Amino acid sequence: MSLTEEAGRRRTFAIISHPDAGKTTLTENLLLAGGAIRAAGEVAARGERRRTTSDWMKIERDRGISVSASVMTFEYRGNVYNLLDTPGHEDFSEDTYRTLTAADCAIMVLDAAKGIEPQTLKLFEVCRLRDIPIVTFINKMDREALDPLELLDQIQDQLQLDCAPLYWPAASGQRFGGMSDLRTGEFLHYSKKTADEGLTPGESPRVALDDVRDQVDPSALEELEEGAEMAVEMLPEIDKQAFLEGHMTPVVFGTALRHFGVGELLSVLEEFAPAPRPHSCHRKDAEHTLNRDDKGVAGFVFKIQANMDPNHRDRVAFLRLCSGEFKRGMRLKTAGGKQINIHNPLMFLAQDREIAETAYAGDVIGVPNHGQLRVGDSLSEGGDIKFAGIPNFAPEILRRARTTDPMKAKHLRKALEGLAEEGVTQLFKPNIGSDMIVGAVGALQIDVMAERMVNEYGLDVVFEEAPYNVARWIHCDDDAVLEAFLDKNKSASGTDLDDAPVYLAKNAWDVGYAQEKNPELRFTATKERAV
Repeated sequence: MSLTEEAGRRRTFAIISHPDAGKTTLTENLLLAGGAIRAAGEVAARGERRRTTSDWMKIERDRGISVSASVMTFEYRGNVYNLLDTPGHEDFSEDTYRTLTAADCAIMVLDAAKGIEPQTLKLFEVCRLRDIPIVTFINKMDREALDPLELLDQIQDQLQLDCAPLYWPAASGQRFGGMSDLRTGEFLHYSKKTADEGLTPGESPRVALDDVRDQVDPSALEELEEGAEMAVEMLPEIDKQAFLEGHMTPVVFGTALRHFGVGELLSVLEEFAPAPRPHSCHRKDAEHTLNRDDKGVAGFVFKIQANMDPNHRDRVAFLRLCSGEFKRGMRLKTAGGKQINIHNPLMFLAQDREIAETAYAGDVIGVPNHGQLRVGDSLSEGGDIKFAGIPNFAPEILRRARTTDPMKAKHLRKALEGLAEEGVTQLFKPNIGSDMIVGAVGALQIDVMAERMVNEYGLDVVFEEAPYNVARWIHCDDDAVLEAFLDKNKSASGTDLDDAPVYLAKNAWDVGYAQEKNPELRFTATKERAV
């Protein structure tokens, strides 16, 4: 195939949801429908029966939540799908934000009984900032659910998205009988089965409704016929251009746990999901648009993951390719001129991996490195391309980190720096003293850090109350003014992992007062790392 054809068959999408909406179950069953695994949680790789899911960290398996984004690649009907699974918990929203920068579209998973939930709303706003088109999957229809029109009204009212349902359900809960394809009139019959009774992946059988009337609750059929008629009359038909512009969402109903609707969702992606979209960047200090079939290889790092293989203390950069044909052994350069030789690029299925010989725009490859790459770095053949950096957000929780064994202080610093490079948390060094201050968005991040310190680094770490509660980055156009401020406020300032100056305050009032007294300075809650 030509470069244009190969890039054109890539589909890179993320899955977003509130915790417990069924995102991880849907992820596994999309992989199952796509033929990447033989059973939910089981990867078919080199003939071995390996157990894994997109939740591969120990803490994820123990707590039943996703705390780290993961990448899974599979082929389906001639297209190559790069599935980016994101953490649902709000304490890991920064990891989700970074992952969404690499996605061309997203699947929004809603719990049919709960509708739009707070974290769904937050993640949607991130998608809206980037104009990411969204496909909606309303999950758990085999449980009692809200009225379908009420669910679509929530999407319309709270997300300002036009809803174009492609299917309409026959009731929910115990009476759930399946759904009707609004475009063809065919009926997809649902019958509850367990895994032992032969759940099969892929699209559900389509039948004429009259052929299964005696197998579906009469009241469910009445709701289906009335609801489907209203949907056709009141709701818009799918408009692909409106979807690609982020104004309209196609809607599929189903139950991921029972595989119902999953094959149809994959077919919707096949029909509507965009091929890799153009990316804005700077080239030779001028604005430039990079297209997927441009010949030069270029991409950006949106995630760093350490210790995916604890036996080797590895460190892998997740590189989203935006153009060109990547070949194993290529040498790419950062925008700062640093050369990276990529001898063993990786393709992923959660933490399982294989060597990638070639890759194209839309693909995500892993670049093993020893700390040379950071989140936000741009890589290209000439080193003359710089993508907009991925911002850091000011932490909401600050904690002083110390190890119970004082002899391991150096080991602790190295471990904290490694996790900060991943973007799991942030690390600040006050200008006075030897404290290491860890910043996190939420308390669960601190718990994850503590467990990872034990499991991956063999360190027993205590996270204590810090003398600071607020961190803000300090910017000034005049270096002398900035230096004078830092010298005068040594006890309330420090640096982050990139040695950028940070104001460490007891509360927001202190920040406001410092800003009022120093109008030439800017105290910001976000920082875009120079790359």
